[in-house]
Amino acid sequence: MGSPFADRDGFVATDAGPAAHFGNPLGEQRLLARGRAVVELGLGIVTVTGPDRLSWLNSITSQLLTGLAPGAGTETLVLDASGRVEHAARVVDDGETTWLLTEADDAAPLAAWLSSMRFMLRVEVTDRSADLATLGWFDGAEPLGGAEPLALWVDPWSSVAPGGWSYADLEAHPASDWTLRIAVVTPDTVAAVAASDVPVAGLLALEALRIAAWRPVLADVDERTIPHELDWLRSAVHLSKGCYRGQETVAKVHNLGRPPRRLVMLHLDGSDGVVPAPGTPVTLDGTEVGRLVASATHHELGPVGLAVVKRSLDPAAVLTLTADDVVVTAAQQVIVPPGAGATADVPRLPRLGAVRRG
Repeated sequence: MGSPFADRDGFVATDAGPAAHFGNPLGEQRLLARGRAVVELGLGIVTVTGPDRLSWLNSITSQLLTGLAPGAGTETLVLDASGRVEHAARVVDDGETTWLLTEADDAAPLAAWLSSMRFMLRVEVTDRSADLATLGWFDGAEPLGGAEPLALWVDPWSSVAPGGWSYADLEAHPASDWTLRIAVVTPDTVAAVAASDVPVAGLLALEALRIAAWRPVLADVDERTIPHELDWLRSAVHLSKGCYRGQETVAKVHNLGRPPRRLVMLHLDGSDGVVPAPGTPVTLDGTEVGRLVASATHHELGPVGLAVVKRSLDPAAVLTLTADDVVVTAAQQVIVPPGAGATADVPRLPRLGAVRRG
């Protein structure tokens, strides 16, 4: 299905359909960051209805969802028995329906897994990705022109969620100004927005901003990822809720050990005008020490990326990545420190579930 924004000047599509950019990715970033533009997201949309929906989701995912107030945005993960991330969902409930927003290619697998876990509970799972759309913007923008979204999710990433933990040991976390809103809308509403004079941005602009905010998404995950490695305890894990699949690993790694890998932000040398693509190996003295999971050119920071590297890697080491036969050097900015864990270089939790404001 084509994008309703395809008639806008400069439209360049991603493989999935929404715009990558409209001819000026850096200018689009500035407008988006200032709350003056809207971006078509193309997210997958899964709904759960029925009186048991929140207690059921609470029992099988990582976040505390019982008692979730209508309109409150949160985030949850589906983990395997070893605590590895399988699915991730942005969550908002309107009092009758729980809306789960995930990556487009994860909607069907997530809906199928949830359906397989229904048993005798009073819940219904539906994949609504084909008949609804998602738009995003930051504080200040009012792109819907008075139209009411079916659901509005406010990203909780700007602060440590209740029951969560932040490994990033900063007084001023770069997420403090992250005010992303995501609206679920009908095709008619998104068509009206596309036909209006609201400034637009592409997904490249949003990707650069989310890298600068150190905000993890499912695209950063591989087959070994546990939430600690991406600092995802900050928004998607409640450390003192009841049992769920993978909970033992979450607690054990946090309280007794250290995550085997850790997320870093890379400041890439842009001298040759080359930005390595996600998946590029990160090396030190010719030895692979990690993988680039996201990259973009930021309107203020220049070429940047997020990488998952070995925990033992020296944070001061200058790294290299190769793209198009060009060797790109990269300096690290620590997100998850090498000693991350409740017994490491941060105070021990007095009880499982204490909240640390990062």
